[in-house]
Amino acid sequence: MTGKTITRADLCEAVYQKVGLSRTESADLVEMVLGEISNCLVEGESVKLSSFGTFLVRSKGERIGRNPKTGEEVPISPRRVMVFKPSNVLKQKINDTLGDDE
Repeated sequence: MTGKTITRADLCEAVYQKVGLSRTESADLVEMVLGEISNCLVEGESVKLSSFGTFLVRSKGERIGRNPKTGEEVPISPRRVMVFKPSNVLKQKINDTLGDDE
């Protein structure tokens, strides 16, 4: 495993290389897609990308947590969290590459 992180610039470059749009158009396209995904999640909608996975927003209620250093109980306020659930196709692809990295 390389541990490389893919950035927006990397995604834009991949679109530029594979689709043939200009660099500016490629960057605009990537920004539009990410913006649409973000907007849907902010609205509480789930985003399902076939053969990739589903992004969901879940609401967590208030609960009591504990400070690990002091052991003091602290209330954790209610909040929304984003969850990614990979598709079975993506899970299979990830597991198929296990032998390739060694």
